[in-house]
This record gives sequence, C-alpha cells and structure tokens, in this order.
Amino acid sequence: MTDKKRTQLFEAMAEMGHEQVVFCLDASSGYRGIIAIHSTALGPAVGGTRFWNYVSEEEALVDALRLSRGMTYQCAVAGLPWGGGKSIILDDSLAERRLREAPLRSSAR
Repeated sequence: MTDKKRTQLFEAMAEMGHEQVVFCLDASSGYRGIIAIHSTALGPAVGGTRFWNYVSEEEALVDALRLSRGMTYQCAVAGLPWGGGKSIILDDSLAERRLREAPLRSSAR
C-alpha cells in the first residue's frame, strides 16, 4: 500500500468519526479481520459480523467504516442506548458454514 493510500484511509477514518479500528490476525484459525468502532457516545457499540470476499483489504476497511457508522445512526434513530460497530471477517474459503467456527471464535476473543 502506498503512503498516499494509507494517508487517505486514515483521513477517511477521522472524517467519519471513528473511535477505533483494529486489524486482527490469528493464523492458527485462518482469521483475518477488521473491527470498526464508530461511536460509544450513547453506549456500547453494537453490530454484527460480515463474512465477505473482498477484492482487497482496503475495500474491506471502507465497508467496515461505512457499516459501523450506519449502526451508530440506526441505534440513534431508534432511540437505543448503543453506539455502532462492525466486524468484518475476510476469507473467501469461509463460504462453507462448517469452516466458520474457528475464525468466529478467534474474532470473539
């Protein structure tokens, strides 16, 4: 990744108001993921996990940022005492449900 692209990604995180973005790896389970916390101003962040086959890690990051911000807005509009977050698990071999358990457990840890 170029320095320019890296700068653009950090700018996107700041511009969208994210509190924290974490990149995760657990080679033993095959887990590669991104956890994006948009806001905890109204309460703990909530949001689901998405398994998806992305073209690149950059595309996955943009999706995590977009989806976690969306969860913040959904909770606020619904009057719920929660913020928004999203977890992304990257691995195209996880299409079979039986292969999902180990990466999900790693993500939960």
